[in-house]
Amino acid sequence: MVSQTAAPPAPVDTAPPTHLPVYAAGELAALAARHGLTVSGARPKLGEYVRQLWGRRHFITAFATAKLTAQYSQAKLGQIWQIMTPLLNATVYYFIFGVLMNTKHGVPDYVPFLVTGVFIWTFTASSITAGTRAISGNTGLVRALHFPRASLPIALAIQQLQQLLFSLGALFLILLAFGQYPRPSWLLAIPALALQALFNTGISMVMARLAARTPDIAQLTPFLLRTWMYASGVMWSLDTLLTADRVPRLALLALECNPAAVYIDLMRYALIDSFTGAQLPPHVWAVATGWALVCGIGGFVYFWKAEERYGRG
Repeated sequence: MVSQTAAPPAPVDTAPPTHLPVYAAGELAALAARHGLTVSGARPKLGEYVRQLWGRRHFITAFATAKLTAQYSQAKLGQIWQIMTPLLNATVYYFIFGVLMNTKHGVPDYVPFLVTGVFIWTFTASSITAGTRAISGNTGLVRALHFPRASLPIALAIQQLQQLLFSLGALFLILLAFGQYPRPSWLLAIPALALQALFNTGISMVMARLAARTPDIAQLTPFLLRTWMYASGVMWSLDTLLTADRVPRLALLALECNPAAVYIDLMRYALIDSFTGAQLPPHVWAVATGWALVCGIGGFVYFWKAEERYGRG
């Protein structure tokens, strides 16, 4: 019987087929465009981006409300801390600055003056702090879903506005307790808060982009905010302390145009009888509107320009 040796199997050709066309990068882009393909996560044009944001408006407000509700969900006092936090800060500032440092000297209605400053400053500081976590604190959401990333800092700015509106009830009670009764000028608080909210949202978007690229900014922010607070007249009257013979003219002009101080002064003028128009910086409404428009629009465009880089790397 003749034995037969099985022939070895033919080698499998694993090399890529040579008959497929090879495209240069520019040719691939043209081919993708011809077949309606687009880059994943590409930045849309500004007008289209605004339309996408408007389409997500319900998500933005729901996200803001959910964040506000969950913020103190683990605390026994719950949402009461929204009021207690600025009130406790105001109490500490009163004893340290008002009593020990006697900054209340020459400031009529010092308690309403101080509490109004603390509440309005907290609105700006909290918005900026929240902005630094808008992208870095929601990385999973950014990487998992496709939506306009500006939704996040805008939602967090709305959350801070909701918290302020909730806290204003306590502020009004304090004003009433110290003899500040409702008058027509209280209506000026509405445009003042609207301008401040636009300013805060713009700064929040700037900080969101910076912190998404450089997370260490979130660690530096509290120190910058503390310095800014001292220069904003939260605990003392800038009009009383900063006279022309004490500080250089340029420094005085910079402090008068300080946006945080401008919005605090507008709210004090609206709510406190003894805070008169003579204590407001020149052209205060023009300055407040200018800061709101420049930071609101500029911050939005600055954030939009990096849209395709958020959540990557």
